[in-house]
Amino acid sequence: MRNALFAFKQWLVLMLVGLVLLQFFWVGRVAFMAVVDPASTAFERSQAWQIVNRQGRLMWRQTWTPSDQIAKSLKRAVLASEDSAFTTHYGVWWDAVENAWRKNAKAQARVDAQSTQKKNGKVVAPKIVGGSTITQQLAKNLMLSGERTLIRKAQEWVITLALETFLSKQRILTLYLNHVEWGNGVFGAEAAARHYFQKPASQLSDWEAARLAVMLPRPRYFEKLPQSAYLSDRAQTIMARMNDVALP
Repeated sequence: MRNALFAFKQWLVLMLVGLVLLQFFWVGRVAFMAVVDPASTAFERSQAWQIVNRQGRLMWRQTWTPSDQIAKSLKRAVLASEDSAFTTHYGVWWDAVENAWRKNAKAQARVDAQSTQKKNGKVVAPKIVGGSTITQQLAKNLMLSGERTLIRKAQEWVITLALETFLSKQRILTLYLNHVEWGNGVFGAEAAARHYFQKPASQLSDWEAARLAVMLPRPRYFEKLPQSAYLSDRAQTIMARMNDVALP
């Protein structure tokens, strides 16, 4: 019994040491990104197997673009759509988290109250609204899997804190815009601008930038619906908000 307890304590200590070392590893990688442009993210690599054509060729469109070569209109549109308080929060926007929690709770309550509601023979699931900031989205895409667990969320918080500590807001936004998914195999602002509008990211108009920003929550879905009325209506809303956000 005593030997088993000792072995358990040893295992627990090793787990804690490993966890601490892992945090140092993540923080070190983030600090390195202050001067080195990451070639890809964990999310991009996880998607690679899905974007191979029938000939077995990887359909990957991505070109690293410096901040000064990305149109300010796109930066403003993305901030207006995804994280309007980007320049003022420290990685987590608690008001947005609380608002998202309330919306998700109401959506779940409606489904629970109408358990017989169906669509095409299936129960309609509640629509989940996210409250993640751009920094949190970058943390998740850079280094983490898409799992929805408490451990993964805790790790995401550590990386988010490291990003805000070691990188400037402008650097965080630049990394985000160069690696965010904008369609099947389309990553980053430059690839998106050329894929959808046949022009470089530096030449995007306000309307084009707003259209791209609206796609971000569901890029592969909206890629298939370029004439969606929602895209047009939402883009108009984003355009009206673009001048109200501050750029880093």
